[in-house]
Amino acid sequence: MSLARAIETGELAELPSRRDEDWRWTDFRGLVRTLPDAAPAFEAELPPGPFSEAGVETIDIVNGRGHAGLAVAPGDPRTVAVRFVAVDPGAQTSRFAIEVGPGAQLTLLESHEGGAVSETDIEIAVATGARVERIVIADAGEAGISVVQASVELAPGADYRQTIVTSGARRQRLETRVAHPGGGATVKLDSVYVIAGRNHGDLTTVVVHGGPDGETEQVTKGVAAEQGRGVFQGRIEVRPGADRTDARMQHHALVLSDRAEVDAKPELEIYADDVACSHGNSIGALDEEALFYVRQRGLSEDAARALLTDAFLGEVVDRIGHETGREVVRRFVAAQTERLA
Repeated sequence: MSLARAIETGELAELPSRRDEDWRWTDFRGLVRTLPDAAPAFEAELPPGPFSEAGVETIDIVNGRGHAGLAVAPGDPRTVAVRFVAVDPGAQTSRFAIEVGPGAQLTLLESHEGGAVSETDIEIAVATGARVERIVIADAGEAGISVVQASVELAPGADYRQTIVTSGARRQRLETRVAHPGGGATVKLDSVYVIAGRNHGDLTTVVVHGGPDGETEQVTKGVAAEQGRGVFQGRIEVRPGADRTDARMQHHALVLSDRAEVDAKPELEIYADDVACSHGNSIGALDEEALFYVRQRGLSEDAARALLTDAFLGEVVDRIGHETGREVVRRFVAAQTERLA
């Protein structure tokens, strides 16, 4: 069952629901009563996207139509902005495949823009010695009902780094699944969410370590305010034989309203020996002593709260390697926290 399958068949029974354990906090079947018609083709010129200032090659997928993929030749360095834009609120699905050759380097500046009923499926294959940094801004608005699913397959010695930033939508799920071979391959999965209004944002990750000597590091930080709902589900599986795996997962969230909600489920499943694996999770409010201290510097309560919230989320933003991407994300996050004041 999937949103894409429901769009393709018109059958609401294909929608994920709370009966599915992995979707129990992100129920599409209980929300969507009718599926809209397919979004039409779009022929006009798009306004600039969030990463337009990077001045790099751009691929546009609009209303589910556009390029089907991207290939990076062995040894090549490449920076590409890929935009998934919903100009029309109609139903739309996209599939995009990325192949990164041996020794190549790809910086992927990915954005999801506009509210629609949509599913985007992305496949990323990273060859031996290749490096990928994927930076994602998901801004579907209050009306969006969307799923973005990325499947990442790594070769030994590959380096994959990812940062996802979202403000949520009416119902949204951003899912990443990584097939980790071990063999010196490294993975960094980071994310930031700022969910307010009645928005909903679900960040789900699954990393499967299938061989020895692999590394995964994951840090997620989020803020839920007003009636927003943030969901974090992270699972790291260490299969038999994946000895000497080093895997660490952290999730920390601030809840800024009595009506806001954060649901978190970090998991480790370990079936191998000689591993170093850990996870941590915390959910709470802003520290009142820190808030008092900052206000003594002459700031209003709203300004002090915004400053502390930005500092809380900034730890993840600062880990982004690509300089322009990092600054774009920093401004996007600041714009979201300013709305909470």
